[in-house]
Amino acid sequence: MHLSLNCLSALTRCLQEEAAAIAEAAARLSSEDVERALGLLERCADRKAKLVITGVGKSGIVARKIAATFSSIGLMALYLNPLDALHGDLGVVASDDVCLLLSNSGETSELLDLLPHLKRRGTARIALVGQADSSLGRGSDVTLEAFVDREICPLNLAPTASTAVAMAIGDALAAVWMERRGISPADFALNHPAGSLGKQLTMTVADLMLPAADLPPLQAKTTLPEVIGKLTQGAIGSGWVEDPDAPKRLLGLITDGDLRRGLRSHDADHWALLTAEDLMTTDPITVRAEMLAVEAIQKMEHNRRKPISVMPVVNANGEFEGLLRLHDLVQAGLA
Repeated sequence: MHLSLNCLSALTRCLQEEAAAIAEAAARLSSEDVERALGLLERCADRKAKLVITGVGKSGIVARKIAATFSSIGLMALYLNPLDALHGDLGVVASDDVCLLLSNSGETSELLDLLPHLKRRGTARIALVGQADSSLGRGSDVTLEAFVDREICPLNLAPTASTAVAMAIGDALAAVWMERRGISPADFALNHPAGSLGKQLTMTVADLMLPAADLPPLQAKTTLPEVIGKLTQGAIGSGWVEDPDAPKRLLGLITDGDLRRGLRSHDADHWALLTAEDLMTTDPITVRAEMLAVEAIQKMEHNRRKPISVMPVVNANGEFEGLLRLHDLVQAGLA
């Protein structure tokens, strides 16, 4: 236990040292340089250009993460390996792009070799470096200093505090850029369609419903055996009744529950006489195809009657377009 407590104390100290390094870097940043950097990023977005981020070694790993963050919030960004850039991949960089170059020393040879080619293309350059007065810093349009007194590594060798500071500055740039561009949850969700938030903000009823083309209608005079056959077909458990005076218009809905209630309310002697119009719900709760699926769930669960597991999808004219099942909402991870 004594060893565990010592380990926890050492870990806590390391975390506190990294947090202090980030705080010190924040205090050291120049408001003018930050404003210029954000201005370049906004110009990049306005021109539908790219943010190209490059670095070597651990700085390269941080560069990849920053690129992924910006891409996820709507600014097209990519990581460029500087060595590959010097052997042909520089072709992805255009004059309207912005290049963010990461180097703790500011003297990384691969990045310095890249600088004159970026200048020749007219590509704006932001240096995120540990030493502002470095070759990379002097060769860039904007310099953001990410200096740290020492790494938290006991040998003061492994990039630790320096990479934490660089990543924190990259995250902060992304967060402030989002604020300035007015990025909404809906905008964010467009780039995260598979995530929970993305599904909630982008997936509509139309994406999940069973289409009308796959659901032949019942008629008002359809007999009980035929109704049972339709409800059983495809394990859908429900069927829609078409208005005889207006083809495609929804007249009613029959679910397994409607069938059971209908049989219970009639003597068995009269079951052979029952038709779809005797069994259907004539005013089912409906939903529109363009409604968000998550809103449809709320409508299912909090309607004026009782929770339901299937809803007809109709258009503005009351024409049947499909069925939305709670089962499909659950399968999509929304319920």
